[in-house]
Amino acid sequence: MKNLIFKETLQAIEAINKLKEEKALNFMQKAAEMITNCFNSNGKIIIAGNGGSMCDSTHFAEEFTGFFRRRDRKPLPAIALCEAGHLTCVSNDQGFDYVFSRPVEALMNENDIFIALTTSGNSNNLINAVKAAREKKGRVISFLGKTGGLLKGLSDIEWIVDGFETSDRIQEAHMAAAHIIIEAVEQAIYSPKKILESLKEKACL
Repeated sequence: MKNLIFKETLQAIEAINKLKEEKALNFMQKAAEMITNCFNSNGKIIIAGNGGSMCDSTHFAEEFTGFFRRRDRKPLPAIALCEAGHLTCVSNDQGFDYVFSRPVEALMNENDIFIALTTSGNSNNLINAVKAAREKKGRVISFLGKTGGLLKGLSDIEWIVDGFETSDRIQEAHMAAAHIIIEAVEQAIYSPKKILESLKEKACL
């Protein structure tokens, strides 16, 4: 068991080391800039994934609507597509391939961003959601794994965590990147100067 744990620990470190690659750094910077511009334009982000990636989508969203590092900021608009009633309604009446595209059609506006989290890139429900986001003239960010799958090349920006056969290592890298992106967005929107301006505005109310 000790050998297994050591082996898996090394793999987890290898997955996190993917963040140091130039393509990962460029992706995180572009994603942070896109999300910052989205929020500054009164847009929102809509996030979706299956299984563990759905759990990551809720984690991603709550860091914006709740708190991350700062306690002195307003909540930022982010929605994770995970509501049980909706998922069972659409999957029962139309099919599981449409559980994400349906709310994207309902909620997506031109200034919004759809974020897909998928370790394979082959989930039909996410492919359909990306297409729906495009039809609504929204922008798309994809966190992918393995070869990128069928979603490769369909987004404004994408990051493929390759070299791992299992989803867990890919998801660990995805969530680490998400945290870095969230921190960058917080800093971009709520720099010390902007916080001071916000406090002055409140004082004038």
